[in-house]
Amino acid sequence: MQQILERLEQAHPEARCALDYRDAFQLSVATILSAQCTDERVNMVTPRLFAKYPDAPSLANAPLADVEEIIRSTGFFRAKARSITGFARGLVERHGGVVPRTMGELVPLPGVGRKTANVVLGHAYDVQEGIAVDTHVLRVSSRLGIAEGDDPLRTEQQLMGLVPRERWTRVTDLLIFHGRKICDARRPLCGQCPVFTLCAWESRQAWASTGPRADAPPRGRRVQRPRAGVASVLRGRPAAAARELRRPVRPERPKRGPGR
Repeated sequence: MQQILERLEQAHPEARCALDYRDAFQLSVATILSAQCTDERVNMVTPRLFAKYPDAPSLANAPLADVEEIIRSTGFFRAKARSITGFARGLVERHGGVVPRTMGELVPLPGVGRKTANVVLGHAYDVQEGIAVDTHVLRVSSRLGIAEGDDPLRTEQQLMGLVPRERWTRVTDLLIFHGRKICDARRPLCGQCPVFTLCAWESRQAWASTGPRADAPPRGRRVQRPRAGVASVLRGRPAAAARELRRPVRPERPKRGPGR
């Protein structure tokens, strides 16, 4: 585990929390919104949200329909709007509008689970109470062989037993960053992986030889090939031939058999 952390640190020194925030309140809200949504999309939404509702009291009293409209593009916007406004009301009613610094006080608040609490405590307060396990951490730790199973809580407990407490927040950032950049769910770049020789994944060799190359086109983008337009096809053809090409093709009608 120590070797894995050292190699990941060398390969991804820029790894950090990808959400934009100014304080613990903004980080909490952004983390809740990031469920089933990319951090990039959340960062596009939160500036408008926080400009209008900069703190817990203002968000707690915000019209639900207005919040829904602002965060609509993050997906599941109705449920998320209820979660973040409920979270804000919980802060006002139970903690004077201030985000608490303990797991026991954070988790009971609406919209907050153990993963969100770990993100907020570790990045906003530098409090190491656990390791935030999302889909990237779950996948990467399983492939590397440093955790077993698909239960986030069990994976967190296994990682906490391997990683020094002072590095719990850092290992979260490194595993998430590595999962996004290299150890992709569908197209892992095993041939470029800095921990390839330490990895226990049985498919790593196959992906190293046949997986995507560093010079391959970005995922999700197709290489556009020029198409010949109608004008270029018809150019230079006789008028009758041009009219024939323009004429829509009609499907043939089935022939009627005897008795029809």
